[in-house]
Amino acid sequence: MKPKDRRSFIKDLGILTAGAGLASLIPFEALSAGRKETFQISLAEWSLHQTLFANKLKNLDFPLKAKKDFGIDIVEYVSVFFEGKEKDPAYMKDLKDRTDSEGIQNHLIMVDREGNLGDTDAKARLTAVENHYKWIDAAKYLGCKTIRVNAAGNGTAEEVKTAAIEGLGKLSEYGKKNKINVIVENHGGYSSDGKWLSDVIRQVDSPYCGTLPDFGNFKISEGNLYDRYQGVRELMPFAKGVSAKSHNFNEDGSESAIDYSRMFQIIKEAKWSGIVGIEYEGKVLSEDEGIRKTKALLEKVFQQLK
Repeated sequence: MKPKDRRSFIKDLGILTAGAGLASLIPFEALSAGRKETFQISLAEWSLHQTLFANKLKNLDFPLKAKKDFGIDIVEYVSVFFEGKEKDPAYMKDLKDRTDSEGIQNHLIMVDREGNLGDTDAKARLTAVENHYKWIDAAKYLGCKTIRVNAAGNGTAEEVKTAAIEGLGKLSEYGKKNKINVIVENHGGYSSDGKWLSDVIRQVDSPYCGTLPDFGNFKISEGNLYDRYQGVRELMPFAKGVSAKSHNFNEDGSESAIDYSRMFQIIKEAKWSGIVGIEYEGKVLSEDEGIRKTKALLEKVFQQLK
């Protein structure tokens, strides 16, 4: 899309979202202030990735499935499932109309495959930053508050840290202009080191740049696992969302490898409240059943915290 066309498209998006009100213009965590709920549950689209990749479900139909099948009316998209249509006005309007008509809240977009924001090559890093702009535009149009990105790169921990601080800083400037949060998930490599990632976010030093602590993604490299509870504790001061990863369940409904009660005690101690996303990745249960099991577990833990 040419610069002029892009500006026209964004202008159109702004007109179309005017009815969404100020809620779409501020970081989501501010919205939870004053609500009775300590936590809200969203559904991460990746929970249905097998179904989506098998073409048994389309991105356009995901929000309604979340609401009708699971009783979840807050959704988290994954960029790859837009199939390159994130700049198509008709497609985006269709998606927004569907969610608006059903009272579904578009929460965030998880962005992958757009280049490394921690690339130690300055030119490649800038390209990666600019590749993410369209997702901030898309998030703003849909009424999301956030995009999730990755802080990946090749080099030493310090080299990639320096690059990631610069890349995330630049992207967060664009996010700030559009009132969209840019958050980083512990997603393998250096980012799965809680201290490393928290240092990166601290040095970016932007209210629009934060973390998305994921309960399960603490594999730095083969055989090098970071303590998941320590990692979540280190990332919570910067959290603008939480990803409740799940794989398998015990007979009592608890996650077999992750102590959810312990995780949410850490979250409670951090005095954090907001949206917790279900991200089921198990292979024993069907995706639908895994989502239901995770939701039931979250509701049980939330009750215990009261």
